[in-house]
Amino acid sequence: MTNLEHLRKDFPALAGTPDMPPPVYLDSACMSLVPRAVLDAVEEYYTDYPGCAGRSLHRFAEEVGHRYEGTREAFARFLGAPSPNGIVFLRNATEGINLVAQGLDWKPGDRVLVTDQEHNSNLVVWQRLAAERGIQLAHLRLPSDGTFDAESLDRELDRGVRLVSFFHTSNLDGRSLPVREIVERAHRKKAEVLIDGCQAAPHQRVNLAELGVDFYTLSLHKMLGPSGTGLLAGAPERLARLSPLIVGGETVEWTTLTEHQLRPPPHRFEAGLQNYAGVLGAAAGLGYLEHVGLEAVDAHDRSVNARATRALADEPRVHLLGPEDPARRPSIYSFTLDGVDPNDAALFLDEGYRVMVRSGMHCVHSWYRERSLPGSIRASFYFYTSPKDIDAFVTGVRELVERIPASSTHAKSLPAVSRRKTAPRSPKRPG
Repeated sequence: MTNLEHLRKDFPALAGTPDMPPPVYLDSACMSLVPRAVLDAVEEYYTDYPGCAGRSLHRFAEEVGHRYEGTREAFARFLGAPSPNGIVFLRNATEGINLVAQGLDWKPGDRVLVTDQEHNSNLVVWQRLAAERGIQLAHLRLPSDGTFDAESLDRELDRGVRLVSFFHTSNLDGRSLPVREIVERAHRKKAEVLIDGCQAAPHQRVNLAELGVDFYTLSLHKMLGPSGTGLLAGAPERLARLSPLIVGGETVEWTTLTEHQLRPPPHRFEAGLQNYAGVLGAAAGLGYLEHVGLEAVDAHDRSVNARATRALADEPRVHLLGPEDPARRPSIYSFTLDGVDPNDAALFLDEGYRVMVRSGMHCVHSWYRERSLPGSIRASFYFYTSPKDIDAFVTGVRELVERIPASSTHAKSLPAVSRRKTAPRSPKRPG
């Protein structure tokens, strides 16, 4: 048993039954599971103080307001943010990226630099602004081995860039970028930096003051929080330059029939009744994560990823995406299988081994389409992933390889596209 395996009992979704073994959940990069403490916090809001923060003066409203602002302070401390007033609660990182993108005062010809491996959330909005406002979108191509080419970044910056918008850790292959170096190089050229921290903040220590980023966004449903919770972090003075996506209740100091005065950040960006239950649930998730400790989380990620990597290292039909060293992609094991469609593989693992992975293009369609790949299979880990989970995953992959022969007409580095519409049926279950 690993030193964190005892925590699995805190996650109701991992409970088995007398007739069914516990599921093997390897899709935490999409959404983490939530511990009982989060469910209790959500229920507590609705049963003990279901009020509206910042509006009424009764005890329900006062209690939820106190806890809501306390959560803002907790996330500011956790992220090393300059001020709690630089924490804006949103639905997810996608909304955070859109808030920055739509909120800046763009001029035709302003350049935005993204990598060629960005999630659709950090690509589509810039394509839209290129069409609607005349900005220019540039792409930094990342080396396939997981390294970072700083000279290529400098060449792009020398051409003039207003905003650099990169991921911190890739949801495609788990690599992380040297954010502090990127920020320093960008700031020397007067470019601002927006970082998508969805895959980084749940697994590694993030200190925004040390990184120096202008904007940092993440989805709290990837770090033990309820769905529909996220945040955007930035210095209040930087946030104040953004126009809100939505205005209305709670965003203004005052109104007349003809004009209004916006509140300062963060409240000008939090229009209407908020997801109090979700935010307070996310606070409980944060407290749980801090109790576990990010150092322990990172060490556990590395351990289970190394176990999977070693076990499948001798399988010639398994082709990893990104760095070969699992320590450089600790939370993600993404791969293709010669002769097997990724969706077929995911269904096979789910139906035969109760192993839940993600398949397809992982919202990074542009990267796969440029390489004519149908997608990949992604196993993603968190601190509740057990060695037994990894063993079930490996056993399932090996059986799948045995059942479906490799195509002799495909190159080793490219997976064949299966013509099957469903996964193979009735595979043996693990004993």
